[in-house]
Amino acid sequence: MAFEHFIPHPFTPAGIQMYAPAASGLYGISNSREWIYIGQTDNIQNALLVHLRDPQAPLMQRAPTGFVFEACAGPLLPSRQDRLVQEYEPVCNRQGSR
Repeated sequence: MAFEHFIPHPFTPAGIQMYAPAASGLYGISNSREWIYIGQTDNIQNALLVHLRDPQAPLMQRAPTGFVFEACAGPLLPSRQDRLVQEYEPVCNRQGSR
């Protein structure tokens, strides 16, 4: 089952601050060629900004351009993340790195 809102927002500080909520949920980061990473967090906005601030991370080396998210909480997060990783096969989740 795909992300609830599939149209990506810009993976920039302004895009993250404008569109990403400071809420619990899942997020996916991509570029025009591939899904890079799918994560879960207690604060979507903060997690995306942390990724953006680490230019040496494997995730950032893949030149991300967009992100999607879905706000959700509770015990369903890990299983939902597992299903999304299985569906999208993001490269950094497969490598076990961020």
